[in-house]
Amino acid sequence: MSEQRNEIAFHTSSVNGIHVHILPTAKFKTTTIVTMIEQELSEAHVTKTALLAMVMKRATARFPETKQLREHLDYLYGAIFDVDVVKKGERQILQIYMEVPNEKYLSQETSLLDQAIRFVGDVLTRPYLEGEAFAEKYVAQEKETLRKRIESLIDDKMKYANQRVTAEMCKGEPFALLAQGRTEDLPSITGAELYRYFREFTSRNPIDIFVVGDVQRAEVEEAISTHVTPHRAEVITFPPTNATKQVTQAREVIERLDVSQAKLNIGCRTQISYKDDDYPALLVYNGVLGGFPHSKLFVNVREKASLAYYAVSRLESHKGILMMMSGIDVNNYRRAVDIIKEQLELMRQGSITAGELEQTKATLTNQFRELLDSARMMIDFAYNGVLSGRKRQLNELLNEINGVTVDDIKRVAERVAIDTIYLLRDKKGDV
Repeated sequence: MSEQRNEIAFHTSSVNGIHVHILPTAKFKTTTIVTMIEQELSEAHVTKTALLAMVMKRATARFPETKQLREHLDYLYGAIFDVDVVKKGERQILQIYMEVPNEKYLSQETSLLDQAIRFVGDVLTRPYLEGEAFAEKYVAQEKETLRKRIESLIDDKMKYANQRVTAEMCKGEPFALLAQGRTEDLPSITGAELYRYFREFTSRNPIDIFVVGDVQRAEVEEAISTHVTPHRAEVITFPPTNATKQVTQAREVIERLDVSQAKLNIGCRTQISYKDDDYPALLVYNGVLGGFPHSKLFVNVREKASLAYYAVSRLESHKGILMMMSGIDVNNYRRAVDIIKEQLELMRQGSITAGELEQTKATLTNQFRELLDSARMMIDFAYNGVLSGRKRQLNELLNEINGVTVDDIKRVAERVAIDTIYLLRDKKGDV
């Protein structure tokens, strides 16, 4: 078996109307199986998809009680299993995660791989039903759990501020939605309606299954062919995420809550997404600006000016949004905004030292090479290519990163524009 040491090279085939991606490697003692089901991010689907993920992991036809399901995972030598939803650009992705030990390292004679794929097939195609509906006891419990999860967002002020600036910045765009959905949708969702949605969702939406481990391709494909058998119809093709929106004027939004530390989040449009030629230059731009401890935001806003408890930037690569986040004393709000804007202007001018550039490239290179040490991260890297329509090779991306010049960064910087300045502050005084 060939070992993939310096590249993330999945073999892709089609089985039962599902895209199957297999990466054989002896690097791990476990086999990781991740199923991705793509859905358009929309008000019509967002809450049902989030609730569906929670109900799917409660029971299957073979294991109608959650306790039985958990006992079976224990029987599979403590297999790790979860179902959740994430947001990537204007897509909501339902993920079924399964990680099971490789029986080569156990005294197990029967195939744990086959049993793990059968279990995934149970979750995806053989749910526990009462008539033509999901069991109301599970639906009711998970509706309440989901409601509490959505409402508890406000308890984590950092996450809350990030969602609020996103909602304000992307009003009228699907990206404004929270991946976990909306509480107002929950009361009307019944077990019967959720099952109708499940059938539509699993029959028409794009499904990708990724398998990483010391496995044989033929064995994996045969197990999926046998155990993962959804009723597939013509698969939907979704329009690409819109990553371009011109900014005419930056908006300022100030929200007051009982907080001890103000949160300043500034959302920028970059007009560049994962599939674009300028994406490697955008990665370096973000690294120099705020991605790392040596970056301009950290050094100039936090260290030199002592205006922030933290100051970072991050990219949403499919939507082309760059978010700058900091925790500040509210009295420093105006000055912090001014210094952050100064860093953006320095980027436009190409005022970047050789040390900043080289350290950023080295850190990015290390980050991407670390993907090779994690099955889950390799899967995520490969799926970004599937989702964007541009399947990047790791070594190619690293070469492009290392070839980025200051002029490339300046070209990217010219396209970056502040869209929304959001401040979450206390209820006292004025800004």
